[in-house]
Amino acid sequence: MRLQEIMTTDIAACTPDTPLEEVAAMMDEYDCGMIPIVAGEGTTRPVGTITDRDIAMRTVANGENPLDYMASDVMTANPITINHNSAHEEAMEMMESHQLRRILVIDDNGECIGIISQADLARNAGESEVGEVVQHVSQPSGPSARL
Repeated sequence: MRLQEIMTTDIAACTPDTPLEEVAAMMDEYDCGMIPIVAGEGTTRPVGTITDRDIAMRTVANGENPLDYMASDVMTANPITINHNSAHEEAMEMMESHQLRRILVIDDNGECIGIISQADLARNAGESEVGEVVQHVSQPSGPSARL
C-alpha cells in the first residue's frame, strides 16, 4: 500500500521564526504532537520538525520560558522524509531504524504534503507489522527514570 493512500494530509506547518506559543496553539487546534517546519512563506519544503516533547524538554525542563523562543530554537533540523509513492513497509523500516513515531511525507518536488504516523500504519497495516515497529521505536535510547 502506498503512503499517499494512508497518510494524514490535514496538517499544519510553521516557519522557523514562528513563536512557540503559536506552534503549541497549532498542535492544540490540529490535535497533533508534531508540526513540520517549512523553509518560509509560500513553500512547504521541510527544514525541520517540532514536537510537543521538543518544547517541553528543550525549554521547560531547562527552566526556560517557552514564550521567549521561536520554533528554530527547539526544532530538529534536517528531518527524515519519505516520498508519497513509497510503500508502507519502507515507512515502517525507516521508523524502526531512526526510532521515529512520525515521518514527513514529501511529493516528487520535495514539498511536504503529509505525515505518516504509527497510528496511520496501525489503522491500515497488519497487526504483526505494526507491533514490530512499535517495539523497535520504543526501545530506550538513553538512561531511563525508574519509579
